[in-house]
Amino acid sequence: MRYELAPDIQRIFEDVVRKLGLFHVKLGDVVCVRSYGSSARGTLARCHGLGKVMQLGLGRKGFYVLEFLHERFDKLDEEEKIKVIIHELMHIPKCFGGGFKHHDFVNDRNINKVYERYMNLK
Repeated sequence: MRYELAPDIQRIFEDVVRKLGLFHVKLGDVVCVRSYGSSARGTLARCHGLGKVMQLGLGRKGFYVLEFLHERFDKLDEEEKIKVIIHELMHIPKCFGGGFKHHDFVNDRNINKVYERYMNLK
């Protein structure tokens, strides 16, 4: 696996956060990366949080890395890319504590609602 920062995805992510007024998301504490060479099947992206023990050891609060798998994500059209970014963003809880919201909340119905709201604000 190889990773690199993804400033193109980061810009879209930050635009979504700002336009939707998601003030719980600390932009300086979320980084978008692009990965190459994953053998994961069907996965487009992943959300990685900094767990509590690592936060304690590093002396810092929550931090998230949103990973986008090049082989699948980059083939999507713009609408689907935005929906995947929203999907990963929705995993970040309001407490921004390193944990995750699960797929009972992060589902197609909720993602589509957020996407429509974002597009109306654009």
